[in-house]
Amino acid sequence: MTEVASPLQGTVVAVLRAPGDLVREGQGLVVVEAMKMEHVVPAPSSGAVHAVLVEVGSRVERDEVVVTIGPAVGSDQAAAEEPLDAGRAGPEDAPDLVELKRRRRLLTDEGRPEAAARRREQGRRTVREELDDLLDPGSLTEYGGLALAAQRARRSQEELEQRTPADGLIAGIGRVDGHPTAVLAYDYSVLAGTQGVVGHLKTDRFLEVVHRLRLPTVLFAEGGGGRPGDTDHPVVSGLHTTSFALWAGLGGVVPRVGIVGGRCFAGNAALLGCCDVIIATRAATVGMGGPAMVEGGGLGTWTPEEIGPVHVQAANGVLDVVVDDDASAVAVAKQVLGLLRAPLPAGAEPPGACADQTAMRSVLPVGPARSFDPRVVLDLLADTGSVLELRSAFAPGMVTALARLDGLAVGVLLNDSRFEAGALTSDGCDKAARFLQLCDAFDLPVVSLIDTPGIMVGPEAEQTALVRHSSRLFAVGATLTVPVVAVVLRRAFGLGAQAMMLGSTRTPLMTLAWPSAELGPMGVEGSVRLAMRRELAALPSDEARRARVEELSEQVRERGKAVPVATAFEIDDVIDPAETREVVLSVLRSAPRPPPGRERKRLLDTW
Repeated sequence: MTEVASPLQGTVVAVLRAPGDLVREGQGLVVVEAMKMEHVVPAPSSGAVHAVLVEVGSRVERDEVVVTIGPAVGSDQAAAEEPLDAGRAGPEDAPDLVELKRRRRLLTDEGRPEAAARRREQGRRTVREELDDLLDPGSLTEYGGLALAAQRARRSQEELEQRTPADGLIAGIGRVDGHPTAVLAYDYSVLAGTQGVVGHLKTDRFLEVVHRLRLPTVLFAEGGGGRPGDTDHPVVSGLHTTSFALWAGLGGVVPRVGIVGGRCFAGNAALLGCCDVIIATRAATVGMGGPAMVEGGGLGTWTPEEIGPVHVQAANGVLDVVVDDDASAVAVAKQVLGLLRAPLPAGAEPPGACADQTAMRSVLPVGPARSFDPRVVLDLLADTGSVLELRSAFAPGMVTALARLDGLAVGVLLNDSRFEAGALTSDGCDKAARFLQLCDAFDLPVVSLIDTPGIMVGPEAEQTALVRHSSRLFAVGATLTVPVVAVVLRRAFGLGAQAMMLGSTRTPLMTLAWPSAELGPMGVEGSVRLAMRRELAALPSDEARRARVEELSEQVRERGKAVPVATAFEIDDVIDPAETREVVLSVLRSAPRPPPGRERKRLLDTW
């Protein structure tokens, strides 16, 4: 005879077997409740129930015998096959699981076909389609997916479930090309992508997780800003919301990439403006106040498309990259994430193919005063197809680009002589200084390709606060921690050249020049006219003065050529243009990589 004891003290709430019943090993005999939890006492072996020593309501002690089991003599009848918890629904049919599946379906495009259809009729993708394109398949782990808008006083539960899934904000962790990445995506099909009370709570919680995990984050920012219609939480000013501070606090800690493909106003625009790189489609419009706010301020009636259209926001520097459609925006976001991710150990990057470097010898115009598009130099220098230019429509005389050199992610500065002759303007200096901060924050080495006559001069230039703006390059350069290599392609004159070198020819790890390059304290002809002012004034005619200026300029030009400058050891070396990639890579790969997991080094400006 086998005695079966209770494993704990409690009260018998169910007797599952009667004397004579056949049982299999593991089937329940009685149920004992303790601390509001029910514990099934199982049969230790197969057999027939001999006696049941307790009844419902009985108090039992630990190790007290509750049932005895004997052999099943004279019968080979199998024990009943009912599950341990008889009467409980199977896993697929459990009501709570069925309800969960129903609610989760409402988060998908299939669960909201009308909303998805409206989006596609507009030629746009749904936010779920955007995330499916960005993230590796099946990799999204969502936070707060079951959240609903705080509008229970205005809408029924059914309407909230149908019209406000996730409170219009998808927050989660997935993978992009195998790398963990966070996403915050406003859903314009839910209350115009506005920011609700619950959505802000989700944002706050999620951004704390992002900070702890140090995950690069992609923000899909399309939406109308703060939502006035939430009723469930008492809000007066709403100024206590911490989402903006938390998002801004990630600056310089993790890469933040913003994407906007439609209307983006107010709070959504404030989040977008904090992003390190902003990508917009040509159909986007971005503004700190939407039409209702503008009209409410007495500033007239405007359509959304008239407030901050792309051609305005690209030219003024708000947008970094402008693309044709949603799919292109996601593709660029992936490229940015790949370039800004924590660098691999030296030599671990996959090698990159490049163009024939001998073509570098013929990229400069024949005449030293002839302007040209310098991107041909950048495209030759970088791995094929790796160049991503930022803010191309803003301050076009200063080119800023992310690229790869044999797999190594780098930032590149480059002067464009087609605009103000490549002189540094206030906008150009701001553009370059902020770009250098971006490179420094995410440990990208910098290559500065120089072709400048100096800092822009004249009364109009000074009206732009040029003194302050041009000094930003010196200030940022003095605190830069990433390796820098400077290459003088053609002209390097005055303070503008020093600013492109972040201080002087001694600031970069190496300062190089091409053989035909010219260097000097200012432009050749200007320096001659300034130094020889009295002699020139004494000459009898303008023709004589011009001839003398040309003669002296040629002498100064010869002294300022790259080789004489290198002979005086004011630069480190003069190289064959075809050697540029090889030499730059050699220097950059000699620099130690930063240790992972560091805290932010300093503020990364939004401008």
